[in-house]
Amino acid sequence: MPDLLVITGPTATGKTALGAELALALDGEVVSADSMQVYRGMDIGTAKPTLGERRGVPHWMLDVAEPWERFSAARYSQMAAACVEDIKARGKLPIVVGGTGLYIDGLLRGTDYAAAPEDMALRRALEEEYDRLGGEAFREKLAAADPERAARLYPRDKKRLVRAYEVYALTGQTITEHDRISRETPPRYTAAVVALDYAARDDLYRRIDSRAAQMFRDGLAEEVRGLLAAGLDEGATAMQAIGYKETADYVAGRATLGEAVETVSLRSRQYAKRQLTWLRGREGVHWIRWEKEPNIQQVRQISTEIWAASP
Repeated sequence: MPDLLVITGPTATGKTALGAELALALDGEVVSADSMQVYRGMDIGTAKPTLGERRGVPHWMLDVAEPWERFSAARYSQMAAACVEDIKARGKLPIVVGGTGLYIDGLLRGTDYAAAPEDMALRRALEEEYDRLGGEAFREKLAAADPERAARLYPRDKKRLVRAYEVYALTGQTITEHDRISRETPPRYTAAVVALDYAARDDLYRRIDSRAAQMFRDGLAEEVRGLLAAGLDEGATAMQAIGYKETADYVAGRATLGEAVETVSLRSRQYAKRQLTWLRGREGVHWIRWEKEPNIQQVRQISTEIWAASP
């Protein structure tokens, strides 16, 4: 049997509900693989599972960092692996649930380019250079060293562009090369991977739009006001999460409520496309596509059968 069961897929596809359902059915515990649910006090905008949604199942890798901290894929991989080992030692099944592909890859492989050395002074200098040159020019700078990675990144993706060049500057090795070495290294864990999606793209977008509107009804603006009042800078990494940057604009009067909701929906749709692109490049993924509405009970049975049949 594989070491882990992974439930993944684009945002708003019911991963949380299925993960808890499977944990109850298979005597498992959930390890979150969401890059923003790690932050304390960021609950509504990250769709962090409530206690009710967790259904008494232990959920790990939630609320493990303060929102002003930098939380890397390498740190996630180390902490999540410790959770997995503890769950396995107690005879239970680790069920990894989330849509952050970089985190899932790092956990399964045991190696990740983000584990390369860090130099905060260099990073700040590169961030300033990015701001000065602009995203397109900085991407061209990266392309001179690592054309393959530069081609995969958007000019506005400041964080990853800067990190890619930082790794190259510190190690002389590109992230593309790090990835190649990672692919050739035997994985730390084997996994059965179930990916959720919708048969019709319009149905996925409808769910995304509905979730965005519901977050504001649930108090996302108040959550963001609380974070800012506590001293969290709008430029903090955590505040770049989808939902938070847009809500900060609304709270500051730079956007109307309607504009904020619309922008959150748009960015969430774009993120879902990136998540699907990542998944489609993976082998051995078992796809389950909803028709209109999720049927958790039915998919619990299908997922259980996939797990039981996994070598």
